[in-house]
Amino acid sequence: MKRILAFLTFAILLGACQSQKQHSTIVTTDIQNFWKAYDKIRSTQDSILQYKYLDSLYFQKGTPGLAAIREARNYTPQDYISAINNYPKFWSSVKENTLKADQFSRELETGIEKLRVLYPTLKPAKIYFTIGALRTGGTTLDSLVLIGSEIAMADKNTISEEFPENIRNGRRTYFNSNPIDDIVLLNLHEYVHTQQNPQVHNLLSIAIREGVAEFVSSLAMKVASATPAITYGKENAEKVRAKFEAEMFYPNNQAKWFWSDYPNEFGVRDLGYYIGYQMAENYYQQEENKKEALTKMIELDFTNDAEIEEFVAKSAFFSAPLEELYQNFENKRPQVVGIKEFKNNSQHVDPTTKQITILFSAPLNGHNTGIDFGDLGPEAFPKNDINGRFWSADHKAWTISVDLEPNKRYQLLVSNNFRTKNDIPLQAYLIDFKTANN
Repeated sequence: MKRILAFLTFAILLGACQSQKQHSTIVTTDIQNFWKAYDKIRSTQDSILQYKYLDSLYFQKGTPGLAAIREARNYTPQDYISAINNYPKFWSSVKENTLKADQFSRELETGIEKLRVLYPTLKPAKIYFTIGALRTGGTTLDSLVLIGSEIAMADKNTISEEFPENIRNGRRTYFNSNPIDDIVLLNLHEYVHTQQNPQVHNLLSIAIREGVAEFVSSLAMKVASATPAITYGKENAEKVRAKFEAEMFYPNNQAKWFWSDYPNEFGVRDLGYYIGYQMAENYYQQEENKKEALTKMIELDFTNDAEIEEFVAKSAFFSAPLEELYQNFENKRPQVVGIKEFKNNSQHVDPTTKQITILFSAPLNGHNTGIDFGDLGPEAFPKNDINGRFWSADHKAWTISVDLEPNKRYQLLVSNNFRTKNDIPLQAYLIDFKTANN
């Protein structure tokens, strides 16, 4: 089973929690600073002045929460300036809502105490209402809860028409759900994250971690989740589950399921939240000791394969055991079936060979490629011309031009970034050979 969870791995920026004993603090000063900077930036077309105002009036006066959300979401100054210049109607429509952040302090404190009733060992955390560059409504870093107020405090009156077409509908759907009405629930969701163990970077673990946070926060507030993805998932459970089962082992597939307006066949973003939420709900309902079940869910160790497998099994969510789902995935993956110019592992390859043509078991998408170093490192990677790479007409072969030396061992790793039109990744394949003497 370790190989299954290991295969799921890909990069992500999310942290979890350690904090000192202190009362929860809610900080909103970044919002006022942002709007002062915004007005100055909009007053000039001089890009040098725009960056100066952003830095002096916002970044330099920023809280630790602003620094943290920039780190967590890799926000650059260019991200902010582009968002401000490209979406003026959006910013004007959301400004009034963001300035209401202070009004939610008492409700938030009450919500945190409700969370403490369910989970008495709750550790304190600071909540920062800040403004980002449109890539998160909420996240965490260490013991900090970070609210992207420009997203989290939007409502049905927030303007979406300026956004690119590929994300406009997703934003409109989200704004129409009046997220500002559920800002307390969002904060509690992020607060739960500060209690959880650090994230392991695979799609299944992300779904569980997010789903547990959403389920626990909803349970504490005794309200249904306000996340549109969970409502949609419950109404379309079988087809959403089937799609996740088919894709959860894909590498680099995060954007289709989390924190993104990446288009999918359902027209609803963040459906990974539903997957984890339903697993958490199932697990909680079948456990007799509810408080113990809640503690186990919050304290799941994502580095412990056996613990995660036990949770998945007890949730009885998937249509088959993980091992069977993984094998189904493996059976669908295309493979490298050979090399046109020589046999792999040959020890006498002609050093005058000028190209290597890789043959696949099925047509690939003709776009995604991936060639990397083998265990021997860059010294064993053949010299090549990046312009000398091309697909066959049927996309069942891909050629890389090479310049080989005599009596030398070479390696090329054909990675799983090669994929079919349906995004099914290729099984990685190591090309290893040695050239003959002249």
